[in-house]
Amino acid sequence: MKNILLLVCLLAICVKANAQTLELNTPLPQDNSIRKGVLKNGITYYIYKTDVIKDAASYYIIQNVGSILENEDQQGLAHFLEHMAFNGTKNFPGKSILNTLEKHGAIFGKNINAYTSFDETVYNLDNIPTNVDGLIDTCLLVLHDWSNYLSLSNDEIDSERGVVKEEWRTRQNGGMRIFMESNSTKYNNAKYATRMPIGQMDVVDNFKYKALKDFYHDWYRTDLQAIAIVGDVDVDEIEQKIIAKFTDIPAIEKINRRERFTVEVPNNKTPLFKLSMDKEVPYSKIDFTIKHPNSLEDEKVADLRKSLLTGITTSIVNSRIHELTQDSNSPFNNGGIRYSKLARLTNVFRVVVSPKPNKQSEAFKIVLQEIIRAKKFGFSKGEINRAITQYTSSYENLIKRLEEIRHGEIIKVVKANYLENKHMTDPVKEFELAKIIFAEIDSRLLQEILNDLYTVENRTILVTGVEGEENLTRDATLEIINKAENDPNLSPYVDSFDGKSLMSNITILPGIIVSEETNKVLESSTFTLSNGVKVHYKYANKNKNMVALNAISYGGTSILSDKDLPSAGYATSLASRSGISEFTSTDLRKINTGKTANVSMRINGLSEVIKGSSVTKDIETMLQMVYLKFTHPRFDKKMYDKLFIDLQNNLEKRSKNINAIMQDKFITEVYGDQNPKRRLMTQSFLNDLSFDKMKDIYKDRFNDISDFEFFIVGDVKVNVLRPLLEKYIASIPDIVRNETWKDNTVNWIADKIDQDIHVKMETPKSTVIVKFVNEMPYSLKNTILAKALADILKLRYTSSLREEEGGTYGASVNASINEKPVNKGVLSVTFDCDAKKVENLIPIVYKEIEKIKKGEIPQEDIDKTITNYLKNRKESKEFNSYDMSLLINYFLKGYNMNSPENYEDIVNSITPKDIQKFASELTNNSASFEIVFKPEQ
Repeated sequence: MKNILLLVCLLAICVKANAQTLELNTPLPQDNSIRKGVLKNGITYYIYKTDVIKDAASYYIIQNVGSILENEDQQGLAHFLEHMAFNGTKNFPGKSILNTLEKHGAIFGKNINAYTSFDETVYNLDNIPTNVDGLIDTCLLVLHDWSNYLSLSNDEIDSERGVVKEEWRTRQNGGMRIFMESNSTKYNNAKYATRMPIGQMDVVDNFKYKALKDFYHDWYRTDLQAIAIVGDVDVDEIEQKIIAKFTDIPAIEKINRRERFTVEVPNNKTPLFKLSMDKEVPYSKIDFTIKHPNSLEDEKVADLRKSLLTGITTSIVNSRIHELTQDSNSPFNNGGIRYSKLARLTNVFRVVVSPKPNKQSEAFKIVLQEIIRAKKFGFSKGEINRAITQYTSSYENLIKRLEEIRHGEIIKVVKANYLENKHMTDPVKEFELAKIIFAEIDSRLLQEILNDLYTVENRTILVTGVEGEENLTRDATLEIINKAENDPNLSPYVDSFDGKSLMSNITILPGIIVSEETNKVLESSTFTLSNGVKVHYKYANKNKNMVALNAISYGGTSILSDKDLPSAGYATSLASRSGISEFTSTDLRKINTGKTANVSMRINGLSEVIKGSSVTKDIETMLQMVYLKFTHPRFDKKMYDKLFIDLQNNLEKRSKNINAIMQDKFITEVYGDQNPKRRLMTQSFLNDLSFDKMKDIYKDRFNDISDFEFFIVGDVKVNVLRPLLEKYIASIPDIVRNETWKDNTVNWIADKIDQDIHVKMETPKSTVIVKFVNEMPYSLKNTILAKALADILKLRYTSSLREEEGGTYGASVNASINEKPVNKGVLSVTFDCDAKKVENLIPIVYKEIEKIKKGEIPQEDIDKTITNYLKNRKESKEFNSYDMSLLINYFLKGYNMNSPENYEDIVNSITPKDIQKFASELTNNSASFEIVFKPEQ
């Protein structure tokens, strides 16, 4: 008896020692790599050191201020104030912020930018050099001025009114109008419904200067501001600079400052419903949400547990819903559930469904049934295990790349901490907690989570309807919900996955590596395989735990007949939708659970291209997928039928889709309406699609592996790669054929086209497209000069079209030299504007080009452009993608990117005369068109 008691005690002690329990009220482990502090005046600061981009840092100021704080006469002024931050401050008058930083290679809109939302306004200076004397101090001074020292001159305010209005105009479309119309229901008449950040244009046009300045003085203050610096910096040094630079900004006494209030979205016992339609929105959508409170209290282990359980629950349900979309008879194109933020104090459990035409009721019913099925019967062990495996893999991959997290990812963590008090958790320690949570998961626990999310109150249904369709009504929607929730015929989900592996039932006859050559210049190797394939490989761990694959073969659609082009355009899409070998795409998702690997095949105009990527441990899976996509592609007739139905449905909606209308009219004006290589999406086009033809084209284009040249770059050692190449690439059969691309140039209907195209639109605006094309020799210098011409014009148009005229939110400018199929230079300019201003703005487009052709190019613009290129090249070398480009350019184009004479020397040698000569050669005696879309009267 004593021995038995002793054994029981020992067992109890062992169980207690090995059991891992969670203290749910314990604070989450802190990520101490992010330094956080608060100055005496209330400014919070965050500093994070990383050399993911060497000698560069990003600077942010996060204002706990957004459009929700606006008075009635200030609607749009939070966003307007954001614009004004770039139009003069105490230490940077006028456009000095832009001019100062552009001299160091920064680009407005890319490296220098800001955004305004309901509850915050965030300004950023991204990837600014830290190895330039005084530049760190300059960036901190910019943040300092953005904190409290905006100039807000009356003249600059008036100049910016037009820019903001054009930003509004650019964003006006059917989707935005439906969004605006449904806001009062979505937010249950809370203030959010009437405080869209872009604001009211009558306010933007007419607000008094004092209204903007009042908003600024009320809300831009130290207790509502955070500074964040992320990058290659000394944390202690930056902290001292912040203390020295920002402590002198005066705080507003509590008695004199307005309370920073938060807005709750009211609860509702009975469901809210809104049906919205717009002539320019031909697609229906159902958005069913259930509101839940979002706490701003300090997060505990319990919050992590709830978040993980919620994520796993929604991912399993989404997998089930995705399976349903693979059926050609599915009444919806896609659907899913998620748990996300609606407002600062409100989250929503959200069900989104995109029905097929006249299938709204059936689509909503089927998606709801899957949610109720899960609530009622729970989940299978296989589903739960796959979801846990996927989450575990995500954690492991994150931890392996902790030293390579991009600046923007850190800023997301910082913003969530400052604005919503989300915990900055140590990922390694969080994973240890997650593993304990994963160990306790069972179906009952996930059912509890789903039941907590799917409540009977706080429901809202927003339906985007389509004129002429059977649109859901309130009564019909509530009846569908009631029937789904009380359906006695629902049965448990059957998990049919049998646990097969990707290579099940596949017999491989491995090949061999015939030869191996080392390129000492590139520090790369070239393997010649027994089937004739060349594989160029370079080890690179700048992005740890990542491997990339590219493969190229020339031919593409250029060697196909015109009648086969429609099917060729969808051949790889059909193969992808169908799966691989014996497995459907749904099977593949389950088989590859926990693996990070993908491969895509494309047939382009002049080539066939394979792209793949994986984490290091899953490179074998990536290469297995390459093998199977060559040797065992799958073509499912049911998937073809589904693809055809989807295209047929889209065709029926094109007549209402303004973007599709404009695209078709553009193609007709430039290429004609009967051009066999630029066919419009019509019924005739669909009738020319063929399942057998897609299958034949795919097999033909990917029939000769020896015609492909492979490139593999990443964090994989050569001794690991060699046997995998022999097994999965060298084993692919080849037919050894010699083929290349043909000239598939499509000519315009005329060398000079000047056409106004009138389109019926709800919000009148014009889109201007100007393009020049000319024969020009291809060279590395010309490719760089083409980009420089575009970027210099972009600077000029920002100044003239945007700032001086207030005529557009921004012009897009692109220029390039095409090497294949013929050497051509191309220059295009595109912008949206008020239709009434078109005739005034278009001459400015040509005027700026003519100035350059006359040699009127400020050296300052050249210097900014050169500095930007050198900065970007230096940054690009910090990533594996640079090494991939290095290999491809060396072996396919015959030059070494690392050699200064092939880039840096060319960039540094650019002169105004070079740009002048290039612009003249490109535009003189060129083919050109000027297409202007205007609203139909």
